[in-house]
Amino acid sequence: MFDLEAVQKALVEFDFHGWLLCDFRGSNVLARRIVDLDKQTPTSRRWFYFVPRNGQPRKLVHRIEPGVLDHLPGTKAIYLRWQELEAGIREILGGARRVAMEYSPRNANPYISKVDAGTVELVRGFGAEPLPSGDLIQLFEATWDDEQWRMHQEADKLTRAAFVRAFSFIAERVRSAGSVRESEVVQLIMEHFHRNGMTTYHPPIVGVGPHSGDPHYETTPATDVAMKQGDFVLIDLWAKMDRPRAVYSDLTQVAYIGTEVPLEFTRIFKIVAAARDAGIECVRRAYAAGEPLQGWQVDQATRDVIEKAGYGQYFCHRTGHSIGQETHGNGANMDNLETHETRRVLPRTAFSIEPGIYLPEFGVRSEVNVFIDGERRVHVTGDLQDQVWPLLALY
Repeated sequence: MFDLEAVQKALVEFDFHGWLLCDFRGSNVLARRIVDLDKQTPTSRRWFYFVPRNGQPRKLVHRIEPGVLDHLPGTKAIYLRWQELEAGIREILGGARRVAMEYSPRNANPYISKVDAGTVELVRGFGAEPLPSGDLIQLFEATWDDEQWRMHQEADKLTRAAFVRAFSFIAERVRSAGSVRESEVVQLIMEHFHRNGMTTYHPPIVGVGPHSGDPHYETTPATDVAMKQGDFVLIDLWAKMDRPRAVYSDLTQVAYIGTEVPLEFTRIFKIVAAARDAGIECVRRAYAAGEPLQGWQVDQATRDVIEKAGYGQYFCHRTGHSIGQETHGNGANMDNLETHETRRVLPRTAFSIEPGIYLPEFGVRSEVNVFIDGERRVHVTGDLQDQVWPLLALY
């Protein structure tokens, strides 16, 4: 439900004079979610909703769809002609200067860039300075309440248990039959989720050997292979409780089908684990010092470790992504590779830290989740794996 008091408090906190939310035929899903329209069929005409730092919001809607924003507080103006639309936008802005919009200069952050260039030009022409609303979006779209945090902890226990089930199954099948197929492990994990009241949007990644070196590998009938003693295995799995508003747990672990892990696997794993831990420490240090933290800084702290070790070219994705009711949420990502993420790492948000080194022969990734609670305490969920698991020695 739209909370005017909370929005205006955030406008003061982030130093905006107002927030201009707008949509045309569903083009701005973020604005639609903020004003509680995301479950409704998109309208066919443009609407605008301006929330000032102080005072009543102002609506601008088309004569054909005059009631689209009636569930929201504020005054309403109705337009028909395009000239009335432009004049109406000028009027609802009311001379505001620093105006938040779903806009990213130079499209540097496409996750929040939902407003077309022409609308930005129009607003700028009325003397306003359009500024990215990314921190506002994540404050109202990516934060967890206490119930969601509890559901994440429940999901974390079950996703960690899924690794035990999968790795013990691999060891058992390799001992008894000599091999086990990737698809069989995928099926086992999905059955584990179903039995424990969990849901997921996509099956897990189970990659053996070279397949583990593909960050987004998918087991299909065409790619499915058997794994046997001496093989390296990566499992990346994600799921949430099958309940309203539940949030995801998203974790990755690696293992070796044998009793002693070869030195090369261990050497690469230690670099990745050190990078993971550097990212976590970056978050903890900033919050302990009360310093503002942006997503790119966490990525860089992680990436520096891998680049210093000489494997920078083999770390081909961002350090982490926002986590919410979708695996990839609408909060700040830990990214200074694909984008320069300047959104802040805010309390009550969660994200993954998952550095990787992907070589032609095998790939290593270690993934945990980080949640910052309302008291600004930093929590890490998922196992901080400290070695490549030697499956035939453990199970």
